[in-house]
Amino acid sequence: MTVDAPQRGLVLVVEDEPAIADLVRLYLARDGFGVHLERDGVAGLAAARRLRPVACVLDIALPGLAGTEICRRLREAGDWTPVIFLTARDDEVDRIVGLELGADDYVTKPFSPRELVARVRAVLRRTAGPPDGPDRPRVVGSVTLDPVRRTVTAAGAPVQLTSTEFDLLAHLMARPGRVFTREELLAAVWGYAAHAGTRTVDVHVAQVRAKLGDASGVIRTHRGVGYAADA
Repeated sequence: MTVDAPQRGLVLVVEDEPAIADLVRLYLARDGFGVHLERDGVAGLAAARRLRPVACVLDIALPGLAGTEICRRLREAGDWTPVIFLTARDDEVDRIVGLELGADDYVTKPFSPRELVARVRAVLRRTAGPPDGPDRPRVVGSVTLDPVRRTVTAAGAPVQLTSTEFDLLAHLMARPGRVFTREELLAAVWGYAAHAGTRTVDVHVAQVRAKLGDASGVIRTHRGVGYAADA
């Protein structure tokens, strides 16, 4: 489908319901984004590889190839383009699986197109620069995080994180020892209120720990409260 001339960058939308796809395209275009639409997963994956969009909005239940599979294949190829999933209203399993595969956020159907645009903008703000605090590298234990280069190493080895995973770790490492509640992390990193569900935080923490490997203990769980970065 025709690609609109982008001002803020090109967003790939893969959605097989025409009414939803057209609505999302309209609102993203109004906000200055270029938009490329695809209706099935196979074409969507090809477009993501060909067009190199600034962000991908993927329905999970797609013909040909599920949105989760698109995300998995992109991440396996080292493509960390921000991904936002569109999911069914109560399909928690799909949401969690999507986050575990490296998605940055999700929006449940039915949704406000304005909210979706806000989520896209929030993800892109996070990838554009340090989320908070000084620009100097942060070191906790064997983990070093550079907020300017947006890189992380654990015991000297590079760690590949999604933009959301990076910002979660950066927020914790900005104040070592400080315990953040899940609600505080949702507000600071995702930019929306606790009603969105604190399970999102738990899944992302688990993913960051898995990627840190032997250095995973840098994120400590404070039972009944939240999380902290501590050596």
